[in-house]
Amino acid sequence: MAGETEVAAAPELALADTDINWARLDKTRFHVIGAILFTAQQALLHPTTVVKTRMQVSDPEFSRLRAISVFRSILRNDGIPGIFRGFGTSAVGALPGRVLALTSLEMSKDMMLGYTEHIDMPEASRIGIANGVGGMLSNLISCVYFVPLDVISQRLMVQGLPGTTHYNGPFDAISKVLRTEGFRGLYRGFGLTSVTQSPASALWWGTYGTAQHVIWRSLGYREDSDKRPSNLEMVSVQATAGMVAGACSSVVTTPIDTVKTRLQVMDDYGAGRPSVLKTAKVLIEEDGWWGFHRGFGPRFLNMSLYGTTMIVTYELIKRLSVKQQG
Repeated sequence: MAGETEVAAAPELALADTDINWARLDKTRFHVIGAILFTAQQALLHPTTVVKTRMQVSDPEFSRLRAISVFRSILRNDGIPGIFRGFGTSAVGALPGRVLALTSLEMSKDMMLGYTEHIDMPEASRIGIANGVGGMLSNLISCVYFVPLDVISQRLMVQGLPGTTHYNGPFDAISKVLRTEGFRGLYRGFGLTSVTQSPASALWWGTYGTAQHVIWRSLGYREDSDKRPSNLEMVSVQATAGMVAGACSSVVTTPIDTVKTRLQVMDDYGAGRPSVLKTAKVLIEEDGWWGFHRGFGPRFLNMSLYGTTMIVTYELIKRLSVKQQG
């Protein structure tokens, strides 16, 4: 999916105000502030992830409930801790992965800007290409770290449901997965995740760039105009475009996410190692083709909110991390 990446290029009028490159950042402040703010963002959105995951993995009757009904059911049975299952593992575990993702993103973006410096193309296109390549490489690199983390945190979210195993915390989950499936068990769904995240990221950023361009033009901004946007306008346009991108991306990627989630957490597929085809077959048998869109409502909400808050949060982090001029 879309990762935590640099804001895609707005029309050239806004580039001077929005583009803060890797060389201008205080790296320590960047990672510390990023860890704090992105963990807070993750905490706000985690309940929607739990609801989505439960709906994708549970039996067909439960999965057909409305998302709000599933949310109430979790609260009724497990209380507040139920809607934050797996959060500690996900949040703490994500800290080193986030450093890896953000560093690889910014460095690869800067490298692409250097490679295209002497190519005759609009500056907005150069920055857009650099952002896209940076996001793609960052996703591929971070998959190596984040897939095992997803496997463990998602197993903690759904334990207790039919076909799942009970765990006494993340280390017990890691131990049981390694004992029953070996190291490969921690990388269930890795191929599907790595192969699909790159086009999903391209879709996200493509939609984001298009939406932002349309919004800027509808507000009367043109590349040849001296009119400058205010900070409030920039944040509003970025947030709106991010929400649109997240919503559009969720429509296309939910079927893949459903298969990936079930592949990573389910243990009841009979003899042999779980596979994408076996997982898809079980989904169709249980719920028809609609089964691939299990959890669409909370995923749509999660990705829409994520797109909005990620863009605003990331831009704030970079502004707060600019090196002080001495």
